[in-house]
Amino acid sequence: METPVIKKEVMIPPYEGRAIEVKKGESLCIIDVEGKQVGDFLCFNQREPTEYVSPVHMRSSLSSVRLCEGDGLYSNQRRPLMRLVKDTVSRHDFFFPACDDYRYRVDFGVENHPNCHDNLTQAIAGFGIRPMLLPDPINWFMNNELDDEWDYEIKEPLSRPGDYVKLKALMDVVVAVSTCSQDMAPVNGWKVTPLKLQLLAKERDFYE
Repeated sequence: METPVIKKEVMIPPYEGRAIEVKKGESLCIIDVEGKQVGDFLCFNQREPTEYVSPVHMRSSLSSVRLCEGDGLYSNQRRPLMRLVKDTVSRHDFFFPACDDYRYRVDFGVENHPNCHDNLTQAIAGFGIRPMLLPDPINWFMNNELDDEWDYEIKEPLSRPGDYVKLKALMDVVVAVSTCSQDMAPVNGWKVTPLKLQLLAKERDFYE
C-alpha cells in the first residue's frame, strides 16, 4: 500500500479554530494530539455554502446516532459531502450544538469565555462563508452515554494521543474545526489541548 502524501498540516491551538479547503478525492485527518480533546467540526460545499453537513439529516439518513467507518457525512440536501473512512476511536457525538457565549454565561456564570461558536464563525469567515445561523457540528471524540433514564451523561473522551478520524471529500468542501473550549466539565478531560489537521493527496481506498 502506498504511503499517503501529506499536502498540508494545520495545528489548532487550544481555544481556537481553523478552516481548510479539501478538494474532491482528498482526505483530511483530524488528529487528537494529546488525547481526550473534542473537535467541533463543520463542513460546507465549497461551490454552494448553503449546503453543509447537517447532524439532524445525518441521523435520519443513517438511521443511527453513531458513526461507523464507511458512513457518509450527509448534508441538509441529504447527500454525503464527505465519508468517514478510518476511525481509531469510534465514539463521537452529533447531538450537541457548539458551545457559545450564552452557554458559559448562563450555565457557568462566566463572561467572555472562549467558545466553539465564535471560533468556527471566525474560521469560516476567512473563506467568505457567513451563514445567518451556524450549523450544528459533529463533535469528534466527544463521549456521551445514555443512562437508564435515557438522559445524557457526558464522560471524558476515549481518544488517546495520536488517535484520529480520516474523512474523504466527495466534492470540494471547506472544513472548519475548533478545539472544544470546555474546561469546566469532563468534555475534554478537564483540559483543552491542541488538534492537528492533516490534508492528504487523493488516493484510492476501499470505498471508491
